Amino acid sequence: MGSDGNTRVKICGITRLQDAELAVELGAWAVGMVFFARSPRACSLEQGQLIARHTRRKVELCGVFVNALMEEVIAVSEQLGLTLLQLHGDEGPSFCAEAARRTGARVIKALQVSGMADIQDAARFHTDFHLLDARSKLPGRERLRGGTGESFDWGLLAGRRSKVPLILSGGLGPANVGEAIERVRPYAVDTASGTESAPGIKDPAKLRDFFAAVEQTQMAVVSPT
Repeated sequence: MGSDGNTRVKICGITRLQDAELAVELGAWAVGMVFFARSPRACSLEQGQLIARHTRRKVELCGVFVNALMEEVIAVSEQLGLTLLQLHGDEGPSFCAEAARRTGARVIKALQVSGMADIQDAARFHTDFHLLDARSKLPGRERLRGGTGESFDWGLLAGRRSKVPLILSGGLGPANVGEAIERVRPYAVDTASGTESAPGIKDPAKLRDFFAAVEQTQMAVVSPT
């Protein structure tokens, strides 16, 4: 959790201005735009610029990249004024550090989890945040990088020793985000498919329910009965 004791909310897979504006209205900490052509939630540079122009200074603007060239990461960051870079591929610690140095943005290193070794491996990355997501177990989806709607065993996080703030991702929606916060107490929770009506299209009711569940859980955590 953050220093104020609250878990923040990152809404990822944003492709439309109206979805970004609703996320901001509901109190999102960050909105994520995916710049990876193979993703069903890929955001065009033009749409990203529109979203950034209307939400800048209201929310953290996060660009999600998967094994992109450094030049691409820098160019998109500069054009949109990104404040967060989410590196969701096979980028190593040196790439993460260089991306931070050359853009001035904070870096989220995303890693896929299927066992304790994956959580321990995250310790190599001295980034601003770690985002832990599920490694898909479904045939044909093993190569997907997030947005699969699958969760991993949160119990594995009991063995996590890193002091890097944790963003919990993977299959989170209105029905289970409360339990996730209670069990893991992450710095932030991240949702993509769990608040959609279709890939890249947010469902306003699901978004509202997600934020309501987060708020309700935080009130219970702060003021237990």
